[in-house]
Amino acid sequence: MSVHPTVLEPHWVDAFEAVVRRCAVRQGDTVAILCETQSRLALAELARLAVARMGVQSFTITLPTLASQGAALIRSTGASTAINHIAPVVQALGASTLVLDCTVEGLMHAPELPAILKAGARVVYVSNEHPEALCRLVPDDSLEPLVKEHTKRLRAAKQMTVQSAAGTDLRIALEGAVTGGNWGTTTRPGTMTHWPGGLVLAFPKAGSVNGRLVLHTGDVNLSFKRYIEQPVSLTIENDYVTHIEGTGVDAQLMREYLAAWGDREAYAVSHVGYGLNPQARWDSMAMFDKSDFNGTELRAVAGNFLYSTGANETAGRYTLGHFDLPLKSCTIALDSTTVVQEGKVC
Repeated sequence: MSVHPTVLEPHWVDAFEAVVRRCAVRQGDTVAILCETQSRLALAELARLAVARMGVQSFTITLPTLASQGAALIRSTGASTAINHIAPVVQALGASTLVLDCTVEGLMHAPELPAILKAGARVVYVSNEHPEALCRLVPDDSLEPLVKEHTKRLRAAKQMTVQSAAGTDLRIALEGAVTGGNWGTTTRPGTMTHWPGGLVLAFPKAGSVNGRLVLHTGDVNLSFKRYIEQPVSLTIENDYVTHIEGTGVDAQLMREYLAAWGDREAYAVSHVGYGLNPQARWDSMAMFDKSDFNGTELRAVAGNFLYSTGANETAGRYTLGHFDLPLKSCTIALDSTTVVQEGKVC
């Protein structure tokens, strides 16, 4: 697959139109398409064509991609810096009915997002994927009720436990956590989602996570866009990774990247959750060049356990260091109820 496809396929436009229609956009609404100079241009153009086909007015804002600061490369943060606190941009986005976010990292954790949502806009982060990946993962009628059901379960639970034959054994207190679910579309003003969707997440309060996380062969480090080849064992004490055991390059890369931030908060938990999307495939990362792949699909694979390190506003922690680590074959229980059994959604 090419890095930046120059020929836009009709079924790609169909996919974008389907997502916008599921966001209840109607005549008289306004859609803002947010880009930066390093955005995947095909995504912004597909968004523009889909909205134009619907007869809905739109405008595009393209901002400069800011240079990375510091020694460590910033990747997989979900916190785009492109808006850079420019007030007129925030006002324009907030005044729109729908924002199609085509920035590289997305606005999920960007500091400007609360003001945009408070103004009444709804936001869809179009993950920085090859259009074929997005096209395969257009939400259907079954995904939203499934995610809503599991979001209720997660919100009502006091504890999550995660175990695996590889040695994972985690205990996660959920009281006081901020929880939510994502199915790829949104119809309510002041809300955000991302496409592809299909997962539930919790941001635990401080001091909530303890135990051992074992990344086994075939698990994924999405920040590196790499399948794990040799096991890595993380000891987690009161939210923080205190030991990284492993003799292979996977463990070495994790130790070096975390240390590069010079920030203890980079070792702490950001969020935990599990995937629910039956259309998402674990092998998808092997099918694309790294530049064509962002990995939201692997976060949403039905039955995966997702453990992430980095910023967690619920716990009052802020850092640019971030790992997204989807694991296969885990058993996940909410209180005494098993919701995922050895990688299969119950």
